[in-house]
Amino acid sequence: MSALPKAALYYSPISVWASEKGYGSDEVDLKKVDLAKGENFDPTYLRINSGGTVPTLVVPLEKTLALEIESRYKAIQDTKSIVEFLDKSRSMQSRTHTTSAAPSPSLAPATIAFNTLSNLTIELLHGQAADPNALFYMNARSEEELRGLAQNLLPFLTGRRDALAKLLADNDSGTIQVSEKTKAFWQVKKLAADKFLQVFEKADSSDLSDVDRQSREEYLKSSRAAWAGLKDAIMTLNKELIGPYVLGDQLSIADLHLAAWLARIAFLSGGTASDDGNTVIAKIEAHIGSGFTLPKDFSIAEARRRAGIPVNGTESTEQQSKLATFWDTMKERASWKKVYGTELH
Repeated sequence: MSALPKAALYYSPISVWASEKGYGSDEVDLKKVDLAKGENFDPTYLRINSGGTVPTLVVPLEKTLALEIESRYKAIQDTKSIVEFLDKSRSMQSRTHTTSAAPSPSLAPATIAFNTLSNLTIELLHGQAADPNALFYMNARSEEELRGLAQNLLPFLTGRRDALAKLLADNDSGTIQVSEKTKAFWQVKKLAADKFLQVFEKADSSDLSDVDRQSREEYLKSSRAAWAGLKDAIMTLNKELIGPYVLGDQLSIADLHLAAWLARIAFLSGGTASDDGNTVIAKIEAHIGSGFTLPKDFSIAEARRRAGIPVNGTESTEQQSKLATFWDTMKERASWKKVYGTELH
């Protein structure tokens, strides 16, 4: 007898969303996509996600779950839709199969007001001003920082460029055949990698041509603007967050987006998995620079009580920023420890 069809989550690295809902390995196949090798540009992957982004969740259609029926699948290609699907497919209202015995309350907002705040938060986190993927590449605002960043990113970017160059060459030679649209997509992505490599490959050099000097100065200027632009996003998040979670006492969909986003911003700012909320927010504030600080107006003891966390050793008058409270609260969850227990990414 054939096994029931399973969903497949293509990711890089591990996903916090499937962990939070308690899915097991018998329900979701985790398939790692190596971005450093350009695996997300491979024609096979582009068939399920033409944008070459991760994550992608491939799920069997509900009407084809029976063993006697040939399974059909659909690909869910954006983070917001994936999170919503995982939530709905394992909740009290779900009609699909699950083998997990873990609690599965719906994480969708229960009121119109909460839904509005949740959407505002998610849209802000996925907006251009707060884009952590852009900040990943734009994380150097001085020549000294540029040298350190180049050392870390050169292997990654070189691997992606080389993968794209090979795909383009294989297509030109007839080894593989793709559409003109896919070829143009590869060319655009290779051009973007080449633009960064033009700066990073000469990060250690002080003897630059006028063109290379201009490229470096434009990169540093853009990086400074990107991190300066993050101030407003973080201030808005800290202000709108009810605490200790985005919508108050209960975990919601918005928290899954914020947790992954904040972990990446903390990582880029030199934060570590062992840092508490005050420490990691201080590192983010320092990394943004220009004396930027978040208001510390949220009671630590109250936040811990709301989240059901022991208040031992906490003074009733101690206060911290809401984002620091959020960090401390998420760190206590099993899903956080599974994904970020040893290191941030």
